[in-house]
Amino acid sequence: MTWLWVALGAAVGAPARYLTDRWVQTRHDSVFPWGTLAVNVVASFLLGGLTGGADAVSPAFALALGTGFCGALSTYSTFSYETLRLLETRARFLAVANVVVPLVAGFGAVALGWTVGSALA
Repeated sequence: MTWLWVALGAAVGAPARYLTDRWVQTRHDSVFPWGTLAVNVVASFLLGGLTGGADAVSPAFALALGTGFCGALSTYSTFSYETLRLLETRARFLAVANVVVPLVAGFGAVALGWTVGSALA
């Protein structure tokens, strides 16, 4: 039954990633992958909140939201591919920014999520 909760969360997270990425990216006239940054930071915040308040949620909900939804919402492979594409087009500054900004923002988002989740639990 565990796999079903993960699959249900992923079934919502994957389309949410795609639609959010496209929505955010169409609002920026830049080759920088703002959409991927947005979904990864949101997933980090949600996962931080979930783990911070883990005692207040059911194991099934934690699997659906954490492993399923956040796992499908965030995307390391797209982040890696987009960084490589920036390097190939000689947008070196943007490539470096695409490594540093998501790392710092992701850590900040998970810490903030953890704090919020802990306070609400």
